[in-house]
Amino acid sequence: MADRGLNNRICEDVAIPTDNRGRLAGARCWLITAGKAGMVAQLEGVANALGVAAELKVVAPTGIWRHLAPWGPIAPSERFGEAGTPFAPPWPKLAIACGRQSIPYIRALRRGAGAECYTVVLQDPRTGADTADLIWVPAHDKRRGANVMATVLSPHRLTIEDLEGRRHRSHHAIDLLPTPRIAVILGGRTKVYPFREDDLVRLSLALGRFAERGASFLITASRRTHADLLRAVDDATSTVPRILWRNEADGANPYADFLAKADAFVITADSVNMTGEACATGRPIHVFHPEGGSRKFTTYHQSLEAMGATRPLDEASASVAAWSYTPKVATETIAREIEARIARR
Repeated sequence: MADRGLNNRICEDVAIPTDNRGRLAGARCWLITAGKAGMVAQLEGVANALGVAAELKVVAPTGIWRHLAPWGPIAPSERFGEAGTPFAPPWPKLAIACGRQSIPYIRALRRGAGAECYTVVLQDPRTGADTADLIWVPAHDKRRGANVMATVLSPHRLTIEDLEGRRHRSHHAIDLLPTPRIAVILGGRTKVYPFREDDLVRLSLALGRFAERGASFLITASRRTHADLLRAVDDATSTVPRILWRNEADGANPYADFLAKADAFVITADSVNMTGEACATGRPIHVFHPEGGSRKFTTYHQSLEAMGATRPLDEASASVAAWSYTPKVATETIAREIEARIARR
């Protein structure tokens, strides 16, 4: 029977009871996904907040079984639930899935394990409410229901405590840069944000104005950052102190240290996850909006602005506006709700 819980409410500002905090510490947990980095980060973030003994199970269905997901079954050749396979008893106390390819597996687990295993899906599975005991969705998605919880921000691995520790630890290359230090966090071209030439010119001019005001830059690209975008940012900041991380060839990704040490941020609007992660810092976030977008992106960015975390990048003045807000992280909220629902069941 569905747990009615918080029902249709968005949980960002809901006080989740902490009586059950830590009740799952050390419990066996399966994390099921096709292995995309963003999905793994969400799963591991929630698992870390729960303190469970997590085992990552990467699924890779092929042929027709891949195309049938999330609605279809698992390929019979995988022998789900049989001894000697990746999904065999003893069942874990908790299983969390993320991504379309993971949904047939979490449904099969729920059928096979019954009440022995509490099942959670992160992101809308696009299937029925009985897919899992609890479904988390970002608030800009429309899905709501008795076993659905929604938060404005998405879960991730970063914690306020970790960022605070990094902020006070020495990082020679970053600490040498003059202040204000602006972290420029780049997403890239998508179906709704094509990043036309006019967008690149606008972003370049804004970064140039920041540079004229004495700012230094901490610049990091993502897997989606296309060459034209990176080239425009590179050219706009090449004459001022900076650190530019292009990819793995530049060594370990300094992203977390950039978040911790930055005085302010410029983040492209296409990146929901990276904008949300920066909200854990309490530092000003200037969002650069390329032409395009969609209802979901508009709703999301309006929510962040209402929280006081972000403002649209003022490309005309490009002044380093100073404002602050209470650092925001949804991961703990999601973890506490999982604990509370398991306790009620």
